[in-house]
Amino acid sequence: MKTFAFVFPGQGSQSVGMLDGWGDHPVVAQTLQEASDALGENVGQLIKEGPKEALALTTNTQPVMLVAGVVAWRVWRAEGGAVPAAVAGHSLGEYSALVAAGVLTLAQAAPLVRLRAAAMQEAVPVGTGAMAAILGMDSARVIAGCAEALASFGAGTSEVVEAVNFNDPIQTVIAGTKAGVDKACEMLKAAGAKRALPLPVSAPFHSSLMKPAAEKLRLALGDVALGAAQIPVLNNVDVAVQQDADAIRDALYRQAFGPVRWVECVHALKARGITHIIESGPGKVLAGLTKRIDPELVGGAMFDPASLAETRELLA
Repeated sequence: MKTFAFVFPGQGSQSVGMLDGWGDHPVVAQTLQEASDALGENVGQLIKEGPKEALALTTNTQPVMLVAGVVAWRVWRAEGGAVPAAVAGHSLGEYSALVAAGVLTLAQAAPLVRLRAAAMQEAVPVGTGAMAAILGMDSARVIAGCAEALASFGAGTSEVVEAVNFNDPIQTVIAGTKAGVDKACEMLKAAGAKRALPLPVSAPFHSSLMKPAAEKLRLALGDVALGAAQIPVLNNVDVAVQQDADAIRDALYRQAFGPVRWVECVHALKARGITHIIESGPGKVLAGLTKRIDPELVGGAMFDPASLAETRELLA
């Protein structure tokens, strides 16, 4: 068997009916029931029926993406799939990774991510924050462009714009106040970025504007008993594997307002001897990023029985 990691997607990969491909697999029903009990609502119905607008609300998106990642993981294990050498998750996906590793139970994680989502939404009024994907430009140039955009507002400005998601070598997401992001987009396009694409999100995730949300999350995390990791979990914020419970809590706290260092995470997985990275959950976003970050790595995705069978063959 190949040396492989499982990675879990975050916000943006959700879609109505995204678990339909699993059919009536008993693990799916059991997992949805656990999440529904933890949140006091019918999570399965929300995923199956939507509507799309409800699924796109951050307070719903984060719990349903957590659940979708855990579903794929649990079906893999129930069908005799091997344990990966490591797990990681993009942004919110880190919570799915922690459930897979046994650090959090799904019953603990679902309310945590709902609180995280609500706190993020409350931290910045809708319409005052923004995010944009900068395509076709080196990340160092994007960071410099954000600094130049801020400087253009003058000393003591309250505007914010920061690089927050390092997705692949020439795709970096920026976030901050709407004026800050708009100015950076304008300047980065003038400096040679292929595209500056505004993202349809309701808050500037992973920016310093999320610190008030992170404080609420930190308090909630303090009340959660964490289990010992059964699989190494590589975190986003430090690109590190932590075993100590307080260090894991601190990393999750800082992750809320710190950048997602995904390019480095993929390199770090390769440095651990991993050759295959399998995306566990809906979509193929992370599988695509894997190939762009390092063409030597094999990226795959697992979201239904057919792709599970393909994954098994890929790793054989």
